[in-house]
Amino acid sequence: MEKELVFGHQSPDTDAIGTAIAYSYLQNQRGFNTEAVALGKPNDETTFALKYFGFEAPRVIQTAANEVEKVMLVDHNEPQQSVSDIDQVSVTHVVDHHRIMNFKTNLPLFYLAQPVGCTSTIVWKLFQHYGIEIPKNIAGIMLSAIISDTLLLKSPTTTKDDHQAVEALAKIAEVDYQKYGLEELKAGTNIADKSEQDLINLDAKSFTLNGKNVRVAQINVVDLPEAMERKAEFLQAMKAESAANNYDLFMLLITNVLDSDSTALVTGSTAAVQLFERAFGEITDSEVSLPGVVSRKKQVVPPLTEAFN
Repeated sequence: MEKELVFGHQSPDTDAIGTAIAYSYLQNQRGFNTEAVALGKPNDETTFALKYFGFEAPRVIQTAANEVEKVMLVDHNEPQQSVSDIDQVSVTHVVDHHRIMNFKTNLPLFYLAQPVGCTSTIVWKLFQHYGIEIPKNIAGIMLSAIISDTLLLKSPTTTKDDHQAVEALAKIAEVDYQKYGLEELKAGTNIADKSEQDLINLDAKSFTLNGKNVRVAQINVVDLPEAMERKAEFLQAMKAESAANNYDLFMLLITNVLDSDSTALVTGSTAAVQLFERAFGEITDSEVSLPGVVSRKKQVVPPLTEAFN
């Protein structure tokens, strides 16, 4: 059978990489010929999870059309978040938990999107649907993805399905998910040895909102005041990225994973910043406090979309 690549979004997180690995395994068990790849190097949290469950990091690709004619997408559908030549390949499968935006294909495809906390939760249900047993290491990397996306089931995106998936996968993986989950999340909060430019691109997505190019980045920390000591450097890096990539608005969400609160740093055109303030309130000295906000998908992008529209 013709080979297909399976991958998540650019600036991949644990869901993008972990779910690609799991979905590729599932599809290969069903008779497909797939390889899980990534659109960037894994971050510290993902590296921790991969090592813990015995995986090598998937190889990183810049383009897909030079290798295959068909691809499968997980954890994204918007073309600006995908491989650079997504318009030159056929998308045959999508499994996602985000909004559907600017997505179109020339041929029918398998598309499964559900409003759950993590794409791996959907893939867990697909394993059940097809009656395919989940290996211990695959269960572990899927568990890691759900823990990451739901902040150990504390994010408002968390659903009953996510709880059920975590409990089932933790049993297969033979780990205490509370203990392991804290270790995993803390592994991703070390920002001291990374540059501001690396950090603002570590977990960042671009969105087109009513014709405006909006970039939303997020970093997780356990010490918010320590992170804010680098505020001036963060803003300088954000402005440089905006100038280089024509971003109308750049938002950096700095999230404390222990208390589930965030502070946002914001830079952009006057008009775009005013629209941001319509969604989240007044910005003071390029920052705004966002208590209880931890989810870009559910708590940031929807109000921004409404404000820009």
